[in-house]
Amino acid sequence: DILDPALLRPGRFDRQVAVDRPDRLGRKKILEVHSRGKPLAAGIDLDALAGQTPGFTGADLSNLINEAALLTARSGKREITQNELEEGIMRVIAGPEKKTRIMSEKERKITAYHEMGHAIVGHLLPNCDPVHKVSVISRGQALGYTISLPAEDKFLTSRAELTETMAMTLGGRAAEELVFNEVTTGASNDLEKVTGTAKQMVMRFGMSERLGPRVFGHDRGQPFLGRDMGSEPDYSDEIAREIDDEIRRIVENAHQTARDILDERRDDLERISEILLVRETIDADQFVALLEGASEEEVFPPESEPDATEEDYPSEPEPVNKPTTEPSPSPPRPGYAGGMTDMRSDRS
Repeated sequence: DILDPALLRPGRFDRQVAVDRPDRLGRKKILEVHSRGKPLAAGIDLDALAGQTPGFTGADLSNLINEAALLTARSGKREITQNELEEGIMRVIAGPEKKTRIMSEKERKITAYHEMGHAIVGHLLPNCDPVHKVSVISRGQALGYTISLPAEDKFLTSRAELTETMAMTLGGRAAEELVFNEVTTGASNDLEKVTGTAKQMVMRFGMSERLGPRVFGHDRGQPFLGRDMGSEPDYSDEIAREIDDEIRRIVENAHQTARDILDERRDDLERISEILLVRETIDADQFVALLEGASEEEVFPPESEPDATEEDYPSEPEPVNKPTTEPSPSPPRPGYAGGMTDMRSDRS
């Protein structure tokens, strides 16, 4: 993006090829290549696995299979099962579980309600991606996380999708306010994301009803000859104040939407959050069943075995993989792993 335009003048390069992230079919083909020679258990569906990894690059998919194979070998198994593949996905997205991080019961409870706030708001808003997993297990810099995955690869994002995703993102903070009558620094990344999204809606996407369909600010051009990267204003101070007011209005409306939903479903928020504290991780089917009124005993029968976690594998020092997609205020890119909706960060 910062190449001198002189390098790309006509005649110097006959063809320029844009290499984007693979779509679902591409991810399936890549997984087939990297899983050759690996002992996958019967019933493993690589197409379904490709659907769980939107936004993953070829390198990410290779790491996923390798992580799953390592976990299988360490546990003494002969075949890679769905549990190892699920853990491989989580390691690529967020790194391994932090076994040494000990949180107080108060912090665990706040984290559980925070994550469940995200999940409930996201599930009840029709334009949010489906909730895939909710957990209070620490990974990387996150104290807990809520993952939502799109049903299919996306290339466009509507205003309704942006505003409802913002409400979901603020669901954690809204839950803290509602239940504890207090907010914590754990929602700082959520605020950064929704503020950035609202700013782009107003200044870049022309989605402000008050300011109309126009773009505010223009790029500085190529970052050469002493120029900085970024944009510079092409509007008055009065318009700048209106932009700030509109950004604030959009964020506050999203926050109020989250508050209204959680206020109406407070009983579910408290009931399922307490279950999350005990179970630590709730998957999509379990979450939907609980939200529809099923009891903990119905969803988690005594004879059922819990999913494999880090504790099931021998402990070895491992590098922490960085998330596939850095937290960004930008709206979802094509194939974006709508993915890590919330990684609740450490409070320092």
